[in-house]
Amino acid sequence: MIKVKSRGNETAEQMLRRFKKMCEKEGLTKDIKRIAYYEKPSEKRRRRSRTGKKPPRFAGSGNSSNSSSSSDR
Repeated sequence: MIKVKSRGNETAEQMLRRFKKMCEKEGLTKDIKRIAYYEKPSEKRRRRSRTGKKPPRFAGSGNSSNSSSSSDR
């Protein structure tokens, strides 16, 4: 939670400016803008692939079990 206390004889406009800077620094404004409208799952995947962030995957060996079964054939 972001809190702003008045400093001495600071005006309300100055306090508001400091509050906005703190929100921007925390990334709060970016999150609010991002969730302000519905984003399709395909658009989410596209955005994640552009930024380089990978979606979480299931834990496990995965391909190692497939490779041993293919050598048995």
